[in-house]
Amino acid sequence: FTPTLGHSEVCVLRGFTERNIKILVNMMSGSTVFIKYFKTAEFVVLVNLRTSQGYAVQGGYSDLSRAELMMMTIADVIKQLVEAHEQGKDINLNKVKTKTSAKYGLSAQPRLVDIIAAVPPQYRRSLVPKLKAKPIRTASGIAVVAVMCKPHRCPHISFTGNICVYCPGGPDSDFEYSTQSYTGYEPTSMRAIRARYDPYLQTRHRVEQLKQLGHSVDKVEFIVMGGTFMALSEEYRDYFIRSLHDALSGHTSNNVAEAVRYSERSNTKCVGITIETRPDYCLKRHLSDMLAYGCTRLEIGVQSVYEDVARDTNRGHTVRAVCESFHLAKDAGFKVVAHMMPDLPNVGIERDVEQFIEFFENPAFRPDGLKLYPTLVIRGTGLYELWNTGRYKSYSPSMLVDLVARILALVPPWTRVYRVQRDIPMPLVSSGVEHGNLRELALARMKDMGTECRDVRTREVGIQEIHHKVRPYQVELIRRDYVANGGWETFLSYEDPEQDILIGLLRLRRCSLQSFRPELKAGVSIVRELHVYGSVVPVSSRDPGKFQHQGFGMMLMEEAERIARDEHGSGKLAVISGVGTRNYYRKMGYELEGPYMVKRLD
Repeated sequence: FTPTLGHSEVCVLRGFTERNIKILVNMMSGSTVFIKYFKTAEFVVLVNLRTSQGYAVQGGYSDLSRAELMMMTIADVIKQLVEAHEQGKDINLNKVKTKTSAKYGLSAQPRLVDIIAAVPPQYRRSLVPKLKAKPIRTASGIAVVAVMCKPHRCPHISFTGNICVYCPGGPDSDFEYSTQSYTGYEPTSMRAIRARYDPYLQTRHRVEQLKQLGHSVDKVEFIVMGGTFMALSEEYRDYFIRSLHDALSGHTSNNVAEAVRYSERSNTKCVGITIETRPDYCLKRHLSDMLAYGCTRLEIGVQSVYEDVARDTNRGHTVRAVCESFHLAKDAGFKVVAHMMPDLPNVGIERDVEQFIEFFENPAFRPDGLKLYPTLVIRGTGLYELWNTGRYKSYSPSMLVDLVARILALVPPWTRVYRVQRDIPMPLVSSGVEHGNLRELALARMKDMGTECRDVRTREVGIQEIHHKVRPYQVELIRRDYVANGGWETFLSYEDPEQDILIGLLRLRRCSLQSFRPELKAGVSIVRELHVYGSVVPVSSRDPGKFQHQGFGMMLMEEAERIARDEHGSGKLAVISGVGTRNYYRKMGYELEGPYMVKRLD
């Protein structure tokens, strides 16, 4: 047998020395050759990645190992993908994998990470974006990395005697190795448990996983989950945040300030940190600590705007505390995302709808984002006992879809709905949500009702491209002003109003007189968020087919400076920015003052 590796062959060679293989490779000029050693079987696979397909040395595939067959399958899949790309055709990867695996007699299909790793260098730029798993994960322009702190008891147990009636998880629960309000079976929980809740390992493993799945991880946003993080000791919190920054920069820091300095210069940028907390752990001292961490967004557990519901569910704080925490957080520059739970005990459909009208219309609330978590009955909770004894009954699936559809129709265009249900596996849910695609069902119901959802996420350009294959045509600067939490809010955005597609946004606030941060006193406006959407474009790169790094952010900042100077009468504009984006603002004349980037407008 003479291995020529023509235009359509995969050769499996046995008995060749490494020196002979190198000579063979040199002889095959003009071919792209992929060499793989399988030490256990003592053979080498040479693949012409340009136009490869399966080739048997001695007829049939019966004498080949599973590893050999898998290698040939991957090469064949790559060949079909390359051919489809060169012919300008779309191809269904799942069908190709199924058909090709059957061709080589494999019961299992090749992993996506192995297919991506085998894409020839000259085709990576064009093929990998089409292959990446769950493109929605980076469609908003960042890679979200969720991490969990160690399991700990809920802080309000000490003065209420118990946790919230609906809350699973925690050291005293049936799911004792999980964090508070989680079961341990959510994807993020399982990754945390595998890493033994080590923040450094959680970050490194997740970033590497996203990278293998074809996602760009140049811009990372952390979400710190797992109960009330700010209730943990200062020593542990500093260790945890330090480890997150060090995992991106590769530096081993002695304190948070040092970790932040090195994170600023890291190739993988930390563009923001989100921390889950409660209203009673969102006071001035907590907010100042979170600013030092590089935190830019808070997720505050509200659950209900009714005092009686907060009391009956053993929430441990008042609705007034919610309003005060929103006010303090926004005056410090944070973006505020609220967790809300419809279908709590003693509420009812109409009262649920009324509370969301209040939530979006009352200036004491008006959050920037929303996570909608319909109540779930889970074994081991107080709510489970109420349900099991007939004292609580969940809405029917149809009623719940109707309710979520009515709530989504109320969401203003400056609010982003991040999630519509918990990520808890359905087998653990005794009663409550029965569908894994609740948002999709609610949006379909809205079409039947003649309403539409105009929240930020629904209109994002990256989401529109993935779901509806549409791109903006006529882009305009849109301005919306409203009052919230004692301050004047301006929501600036670049949109295609005809197709209702949002490209980028900026949240500008004229701080109230009660602002407690010294950097924000005496006539200061603050940019609480600047975000250009669309799939991730690496830092210092440009892609004419994408919207990041095309100047939209710069134009939004220029308009914000004009409004702050001419309309607010502010002499200074501050920006709460992620650690990794500070150099972006330095290029526009901003300087670091405390945790903020600041520019004089005189």
